[in-house]
Amino acid sequence: MSLTPDDLARIALQAGAVIMDIYESDFGVAQKDDASPVTAADQKAETLILEALKIADPDLMVIAEEAASEGNVPEHGHRFALVDPLDGTREFVSRNGEFTVNIAIIEHGRPVMGVVYAPARQRLFVAESHNSGWQAAVAPGGDVPTDRTPLKIRACPAGGLTAIASKSHRTPETDTWLGKHDVRETLSAGSSLKFCLIAAGEADLYPRMGRTMEWDTAAGHAVVEAAGGRVLTEDGTPLLYGKRERGYDNPHFIVYGDVTPC
Repeated sequence: MSLTPDDLARIALQAGAVIMDIYESDFGVAQKDDASPVTAADQKAETLILEALKIADPDLMVIAEEAASEGNVPEHGHRFALVDPLDGTREFVSRNGEFTVNIAIIEHGRPVMGVVYAPARQRLFVAESHNSGWQAAVAPGGDVPTDRTPLKIRACPAGGLTAIASKSHRTPETDTWLGKHDVRETLSAGSSLKFCLIAAGEADLYPRMGRTMEWDTAAGHAVVEAAGGRVLTEDGTPLLYGKRERGYDNPHFIVYGDVTPC
C-alpha cells in the first residue's frame, strides 16, 4: 500500500486534535538532553503519527524527532519519512498558536510529498508533488477537505520584498543577510509556518542562518517547492535530506519565492 497526500493530511489532522486537547489543558513542560522543551503533546502526537504511518505503509522507515532524541534512528534507503509531531514547542508553551505538525516523504534526498498543519490556526498545507500543492481551512480532527485553494508563490513585488524570520531563533547572521537585500518589511513567525507563508504568497524570502534538523524543515520544504519556490543552501545548491553523516542537521539555507537567489 502506498501513501497518498490525503493520507498524510488525515494523519496530521488527527495529530492536531491530540495536540489541541493538551494545548487547552494545564500541561507540564520537561527538558530534553539538548535543553529544548518537550510536552505530552509532542510525545502523544508522535505516537499517533508513527502508528498511522505504519498502518498506511508498513515498509516505510520513519525518522521522528522524539524518537531520534532518544537515539532511535532507523536504517533507511532512498525513500523514508521525516516527522516533527509538534514543530514550535516553544510557541506551543507560550500559547501563541504558531506551531505545526510536519510530515514529509523523502525520495533520493528530495521531499516529494508533505503536509504542514497549524491546528491552532486551522491552516492545512499539502504538497501533493514537487509542483502541486494546496491549502485549506480545517479544524483539528476534521475530515480532509475537498474545498482546496492551490498554492502558488506570488510575483516578486516591485515595492520591495517581505521577508520572514524565526520568532524564537533569529540570529545576527540573519539580520546581516537581510540587510543586503531589498527588504521592505520583515515578518516574524514560528515553526514551519515560515515556509508556508511563502508558499501561500504572503511573503517572499526566509533566510535561516541557524541550526535546524531535517524533520524541522522537510514538510515545509515540500510545501514551498510545490508552490513554485526554492530552498537553497548559502552556496546555491539544493537543500537535501538523509544527511546521516551530519546527524540529520541542516546547513544554513534560504527559502526563495519569486526572487533571484543571491
